[in-house]
Amino acid sequence: MTYTVGSYLAARLSQIGLKHHFAVAGDFNLVLLDQLLTNKNLQQIYCSNELNCGYSAEGYARAQGAAAAVVTFSVGALSAFNAIAGAYAENLPVILVSGAPNTNDRATEHVLHHTLGTHDFLYQLEIAKKITCAAVSITSAVDAPDQIDYAIRTALRERKPAYIDIACNIAAAPCAAPGPISAVINKEPSDRETLEAAVAAAADFLRGKQKPVLLIGSKLRAAGAEKQAIALADALGCSVAVMAAAKSFFPEDHPQFVGIYWGEISAPGVREIVDWSDSVVCIGTIFNDYSTVGWTAMPSGPGVLTADLKRVHLEGHDFSQIHLRDFLSALARKVEKRDATMIEYARIRSERPPENPAKPDAKLMRAEVVRQIRPLITADTTVIAETGDSWFNGMALKLPGGARFEIEMQWGSIGWSVPATFGYAMGAPSRRVIALIGDGSFQLTAQEVAQMIRQKLPVIIFLINNHGYTIEVEIHDGPYNNIKNWDYAGLIEAFNAEDGRGRGLRATNGAELAEAIKAALANRDGPTLIECVIDRDDCTSDLISWGRLVAAANARPPRPQ
Repeated sequence: MTYTVGSYLAARLSQIGLKHHFAVAGDFNLVLLDQLLTNKNLQQIYCSNELNCGYSAEGYARAQGAAAAVVTFSVGALSAFNAIAGAYAENLPVILVSGAPNTNDRATEHVLHHTLGTHDFLYQLEIAKKITCAAVSITSAVDAPDQIDYAIRTALRERKPAYIDIACNIAAAPCAAPGPISAVINKEPSDRETLEAAVAAAADFLRGKQKPVLLIGSKLRAAGAEKQAIALADALGCSVAVMAAAKSFFPEDHPQFVGIYWGEISAPGVREIVDWSDSVVCIGTIFNDYSTVGWTAMPSGPGVLTADLKRVHLEGHDFSQIHLRDFLSALARKVEKRDATMIEYARIRSERPPENPAKPDAKLMRAEVVRQIRPLITADTTVIAETGDSWFNGMALKLPGGARFEIEMQWGSIGWSVPATFGYAMGAPSRRVIALIGDGSFQLTAQEVAQMIRQKLPVIIFLINNHGYTIEVEIHDGPYNNIKNWDYAGLIEAFNAEDGRGRGLRATNGAELAEAIKAALANRDGPTLIECVIDRDDCTSDLISWGRLVAAANARPPRPQ
């Protein structure tokens, strides 16, 4: 087989396990898209715009471990960069591929369309370097294989996005055939001596403690270390809490799982047991103003051991170049049982009373929506929660083993969830995908529901219509938090046009919601959007408390000069 730069890229994307790539056409990438289509193992999936294309790829990476998005130069890539920056923040290897101007125009006085109107065509590459772990510009077919391999290898190793732009007159140029994929996917091993020293120091740290707690963070998945965290928990026998962004990364039906640690709004008993402990082993954690509720819940001091993707540090020790999964696995073989926090947790835990069903004809409330969603969550379900009160509604869902939960807490870009749900559903066709989305967030990226219809994805969207940006209301209210109401359920018919099978339903009370859920479960030919109409101020108490503390953190006066 004779390879071109474009078909080489397609081969590599297929070899790393991708079955799809997301795309928006533009004149600088049309030949490249043709070349990608020659690979029958890689399906081209089209998006409504480049921002949604990036978000869709980000969602796909959550399901498949990696993803690719293909856009055109400047007007396309700059739009996609928001999503790529989010993938960087969330530790997801998304390969962004951009068409680029003809190589003959690069050292001339030509002014090109889709540019800033100057002779500088490198600004896109320079921006990409800030939000990716590897950024390359391909202007030579001879060098293309090495550059493509470098970008993909680095993205997979660092669990961060990479950027590749390909000149439009190079995409179809012949190049060398791909070598063994092992050169791209093989990971550098942990430094053995450093690993042994880190494990010895950590084991000694835990040997001197009686009341340890494990705290699981969102980088655990990026490290591919979920099974190893369970092994360490089993060996220690202590309580295990997870941060909100890591919900589902440790099984909620595990006997040592105590709940979500989130400062003042932690699950019942969790904050108390973390405060009572004499040591916290932080595994893949990210402490930012959101996850610490305005810096009010951040473990620190000599009782904290932090195990990150490639680094372990505790008081007096700092080790690098060791993989988290290797460290956890080795440490599990060295520790002794320390179950005091489980014994104490059994004493202090306070179960929330079960919520009684609302009267069928009573005005719909948020709590009733959550109550009716709970039975839908099975082992093969993934829940995707948009930034806002959907975060807190999602935290209230008890997940059976195998269920997954997706959230974008580090980047926190509203509108992320609609295309991310589309991408995730494409990457995990055997799972039931449920999305929790607020009306304000939905308006930013609603077009991608049309692509769910196009691909016949049986996604269920619970759209909470409370007439505004409720999360912003609880942080700082003003007229800018009000939005124009839409007929959200009716919008699906517009997306269906002549051939779609999506369904749009509206619920204003519990009985209507129950009927809508039945209809959604029966619809296997497309998405079902259930518009849940509730009062503007009907939100979780957790959001109110969280918003107050985040607002206080935002309002801190400048330090004296």
